[in-house]
Amino acid sequence: MLFLIFLTWLPLSLASLISPAATSPFALHSRQLLSFPSQNDIFSCPAASWPPASIGDLLTPQLPDQELQDILAEIDPARIEAIIAKLVSFGTRHTLSSQTDPVRGIGAARDWIAEQMRSFAAASNGQMEVTVPSYVQQPDGDRILFPVRISDVVATLKGSVDPGRYYVVSGHYDTRCSDPNDFECDSPGADDDASGVAVSMELARIMASRRPAATIVFVAVAGEEQGLYGANYLAQSYKNASVNVQGMFTNDIIGSSTADDGTKDPYTVRIFAQGNPTTDSAARARARATIGGENDSPARQLARFVVGVAENNYTQMNIPVVYRLDRFLRGGDHRPFLEAGYAACRFTEPNEDYAHQHQDVRVENGTQYGDLIEFVDFEYIARVAKVNAAALWSLANAPESPRNVTVNTTLLSNDSQFKWLASNATLLAGYEALWRPTGAPFWTHVIPLGNVNTATINLSKDNVIFGIRSVGKNGYASPATFPFPG
Repeated sequence: MLFLIFLTWLPLSLASLISPAATSPFALHSRQLLSFPSQNDIFSCPAASWPPASIGDLLTPQLPDQELQDILAEIDPARIEAIIAKLVSFGTRHTLSSQTDPVRGIGAARDWIAEQMRSFAAASNGQMEVTVPSYVQQPDGDRILFPVRISDVVATLKGSVDPGRYYVVSGHYDTRCSDPNDFECDSPGADDDASGVAVSMELARIMASRRPAATIVFVAVAGEEQGLYGANYLAQSYKNASVNVQGMFTNDIIGSSTADDGTKDPYTVRIFAQGNPTTDSAARARARATIGGENDSPARQLARFVVGVAENNYTQMNIPVVYRLDRFLRGGDHRPFLEAGYAACRFTEPNEDYAHQHQDVRVENGTQYGDLIEFVDFEYIARVAKVNAAALWSLANAPESPRNVTVNTTLLSNDSQFKWLASNATLLAGYEALWRPTGAPFWTHVIPLGNVNTATINLSKDNVIFGIRSVGKNGYASPATFPFPG
């Protein structure tokens, strides 16, 4: 089993040694798609296939419908390149740099991003609103040296059916050099993180004229390198206004598929998903530990959903889920959303080159340092944008995930009894139960339940992991909700 899972994400060079027939990245990718847990390969390991139940059908990926295929086809690597080139042209986008210079500094970048977003909104027939919320951050004794205005650029595309339910996609437009407090040096920030901003902007352009059922928000935040300030401000603003954010993605360092040793992996993007939520109450944390729910946090359900709707031939991407908050010694803008109680994940390229992150632009011992545009792969970013588009559109057009899902633990029984809050949502057609062996990373089976709010399943809750998801009249399904005793 470990060998099969390992094969789902191998550097091309090593995979070629194992299978010499894999002579191109896409040839490898075609086999990687078989790693999706609905395929029979995962059951070749006895531990992974226990219990040998025949309850339900094998879960298959949700492929894009025609409208989503059209969205994916519109994503343009040339436009992504133009966005990144323009952002690089501002010289520095350091949070402490000039906010009034019309051609250099973070202020010029902010104004250009907002102008572009407003031009996209013009095609929305009033459904997309662009704002630039801001506040003045006082010195923090670390990376904020003097009072500075932190501004986010936020393009909100209102949902046509369920506008109170939000999904957010973000990149940060600020940059840094080797010294995080040097706000005068050139810091192009092509990969970190003009690449992520380009995804937000390109998706805003494409989706502005469309009508998702729920609200999608396209964001460029500032202050990330100085302490996640812009994302924290936005997350807290949503929390204070009781906004129902059901999912958030940050795209941070998604511009290159080439590692520092030259290894290339152009068909893979990592998604980082936190385990135990830090916002769980003490009682909820104890319950989660008791029932083995540490791998079924809202963030991990969101990541599983992304794999199910975005790892396919339409995106040409493999999406390994990394079961941790972030990389070691690093942080990202999904964290403030998690701390606000929202499900959030981070997309990052598979192999980072640290010579091209957080570095002064220079040549040293024959090595070029600096986050320069010459090291960015625009076709790769376009594929990452497709992953985001597939996830956001599928989330926004599915019904909301079931609420208050519980499993009856008051009886000793080999059946499993579930209950959840009934919904009369316009989109809703019914519900499905998902299950997987406790050692499996992804859902493996699906059981149709109908439009009900209780279900009894002839499969023991002691032996498998269950989840309940909503299914729309349009065929879109929500992320699953993990049941707690109740």
